[in-house]
Amino acid sequence: MRVAFLGPPGAGKGTQARELAREWRVPHVATGDMLREAVAAGTPLGREAKRYMDAGVLVPDDVMVGLVGERLGQPDAARGFILDGFPRTLAQAEALARMLKDRGQELDRVLYFDVSEGELLRRLTGRRSCPVCQSTYHLVSAPPRRDAVCDNDGTPLVQRVDDREDTVRTRLRVYGEQTAPLLDYYRHRGLLTSVPAEGAIDTIRADIREAAGAA
Repeated sequence: MRVAFLGPPGAGKGTQARELAREWRVPHVATGDMLREAVAAGTPLGREAKRYMDAGVLVPDDVMVGLVGERLGQPDAARGFILDGFPRTLAQAEALARMLKDRGQELDRVLYFDVSEGELLRRLTGRRSCPVCQSTYHLVSAPPRRDAVCDNDGTPLVQRVDDREDTVRTRLRVYGEQTAPLLDYYRHRGLLTSVPAEGAIDTIRADIREAAGAA
């Protein structure tokens, strides 16, 4: 099972990927987690990525491709993987195809998480976090027991800059502009399936299984 989950921020890719990776017994390859791990480990690619992250700019495609290549070269990825949030650009998609071809592999399916902008705004702008223990909440779907304070230590919850409405709208616009060519790329290759990603988590998961041919 070699699949890639694509979709805008807040689409629920990570939630579904974590559960299905356990179910399918393949690694969940999330580029955000990989960047943090590589930086913490001080690997050559991690050190290079950190320079860009510290400067507040996007990590270049070649660095991201290198990180993913390292991860997919590990033994546990030999029988499959779920890519979460990668590729993000057409250049990354083409590099991934070359990388897999060199290993005698290819993607089985690319699943696009289709969520309305209104629902994405609700999900993302409702997130709150504890600045002390880093616990996360959602004002609607997972609120704290007491209004606006952390369940663990009573610290007032904060809204990340990334989760403010103006920032979220910008993130969604940039994602749409960046990803449209990528969706066409996979659609023309017969790999893309759109999955409705609003509603009950279990229903969405069942739709993903069916779309991936694992129902």
